[in-house]
Amino acid sequence: MKRKFGDRKDGKKVRKLDGMHNIMVDIKPVRGDSDVYINQKVDVSNLVKYIEKKKTEDTENKLTYFHAFSMAFAKLAYNRPLLNRFIANRTFYDRNDVILAFVAKIAFSDSSEEVMINIKVDENDSIFDLRDKILEKVNKTRSSKEGDKKDGTNDIVDIIGRLPKFIRVPIVGFVKFLDKHGWLPNSFTADNIYYSTAILSNLGNLGIGSIYHNVTNFGTSSIIATIGKIHKEVITDEDGKQKLVDVCDFGVNMDERIADGYYFAKSLKVFEHILKNPELLEGKANEKIEIKE
Repeated sequence: MKRKFGDRKDGKKVRKLDGMHNIMVDIKPVRGDSDVYINQKVDVSNLVKYIEKKKTEDTENKLTYFHAFSMAFAKLAYNRPLLNRFIANRTFYDRNDVILAFVAKIAFSDSSEEVMINIKVDENDSIFDLRDKILEKVNKTRSSKEGDKKDGTNDIVDIIGRLPKFIRVPIVGFVKFLDKHGWLPNSFTADNIYYSTAILSNLGNLGIGSIYHNVTNFGTSSIIATIGKIHKEVITDEDGKQKLVDVCDFGVNMDERIADGYYFAKSLKVFEHILKNPELLEGKANEKIEIKE
């Protein structure tokens, strides 16, 4: 689609908005003042069975829970497009791509450096395509020598971050000005986690529960989600019966200005439906998912 006046290189300006949403960005002009916290506990018993089965089918390129959760977020973004919306300089934009972001350590040690990783999920991608993209990028990062081969956004951040404060502060101020107007070059945004649909943090991999992480005023990311440890818990099902199941907690922090409460609530139901029916992860990312209201 042709880029129109007012569009950004990473998003199209939303030109039809109701008065409430327009005035909301004047009342709450920055993302940090507009965040809402959501905790969602999901029954992932079917997902656990699915992942264990897939691990036995392909022992070399194993599917992980992070791959599954990432694909679920991607399918959610395609099915609930307002979640892929962002606000910059008091203007609403629909993001051009679905991009998932996370931070990876080069090695599992306290002293190891961290690098930012962005993964673009194309509309035809399945969970297997996304797995391959994640593995390729993470393996490339892990094969580096403690950050000696960092490039792109990570290299720029590293260079600026090592400058003396009196030089670094005005440079960062100028970068924030360019960020506000959408003028940052791709070298600053390509692997910048703050330029993504959602920032994901798999705390369950560390054996701990989900937390709430603040959104930032820098960049365009409207959602930060942490994934807790999968554990057994007794729940009450729809028939009022108690049963022991595998559950996972998600701590989500998002910009409340991008959609309304009903939209967020239905989106959570779609996300839960995907995880309860993990075979959906094998379909195209943009595959339409219908749920009962």
